[in-house]
Amino acid sequence: MRMLKLAAAVLALAIATPAVAQQATKIEKPKLTLGVGGKPLLYYLPLTIAERKGFFKDEGLDVAINDFGGGAKSLQALIGGSIDVVTGAYEHTIRMQAKGQDIVSVIELGRFPGIVLVARKDRPIKSVKDLKGAKIGVTAPGSSTNFFVNFLMAKDGLKPDDASYVGVGGGASAVAQMKRGEIDAMSNLDPVITKLVDDGDVIILADSRTEAGNDKIFGGENPAAVLYMKRDFVEQNPVTTQKLVNAFYKALQWLKTATPEDVAAVVPEEYLLGDKALYLNAVKNSLPIYSRTGLIPERGMKNALNMLVEFDSELKAAKIDLAKTFDGTFVAKAAAPK
Repeated sequence: MRMLKLAAAVLALAIATPAVAQQATKIEKPKLTLGVGGKPLLYYLPLTIAERKGFFKDEGLDVAINDFGGGAKSLQALIGGSIDVVTGAYEHTIRMQAKGQDIVSVIELGRFPGIVLVARKDRPIKSVKDLKGAKIGVTAPGSSTNFFVNFLMAKDGLKPDDASYVGVGGGASAVAQMKRGEIDAMSNLDPVITKLVDDGDVIILADSRTEAGNDKIFGGENPAAVLYMKRDFVEQNPVTTQKLVNAFYKALQWLKTATPEDVAAVVPEEYLLGDKALYLNAVKNSLPIYSRTGLIPERGMKNALNMLVEFDSELKAAKIDLAKTFDGTFVAKAAAPK
């Protein structure tokens, strides 16, 4: 009798095990909405690669991408609940913690910001100190491009309100506004920056596209684009989160060996701004910014916080737990040998 009971128990376990395993790997939210602020920017290239190379679909995900005018707007949409996850700047996870919002990043996409501060050649602006009273274009007020110029100004003794900021987006409109002289300076990214530099419209005041540039500006790496979401989403959708990280990790691995020509062949035609040679040059300038591992180093987290407290009085008084801003367990699983 005892043997019969044992056999029945083993049989029941054998029947249940596939169901349990299937439940453990079931995608809780196969259809979801991702927000981004300026998708054509090379800052967000890993997102476009994951989308265009079919990495989301390979993971069983149907990802609808909502492209906002800037990172601050995609953050607002996440907080408001109209989107599920965001590809945006790591700094937002720090700032939201200070505001009592538990936002966590799960994979680093950019190890350098790739943001460049430029000024029109015909303006009397030869250094950051000369920005007092200037009209500065940023992708959107409150976005990482805005933080970047605020930080640089604070380092030179200026306050954020010593200049005015205009949202210009991250595409052809940003180029046009600078060329028309509607703004004096601009904090933006490629391919916008390479277009303006190659056309001879601007001079570069600060450049975070290279390791040397980041060492000079921040003292080392400063995490840029990440995939972030509310912690509740991670806890309720761990399989979905893992699938998202898997797709982005594949994009980072693809970018490790990609040439500018490879990238140009994948992205939509409109991303080239009507000038393929320009785009190839912009990609060449930006390839160093992408994360090699998907993991944010502790030093990078500290550099990001140090940048923000330089000009943000609210953060100076806040107690920030940087460990809560990044969960690297999903990247570890994505990188594990299969």
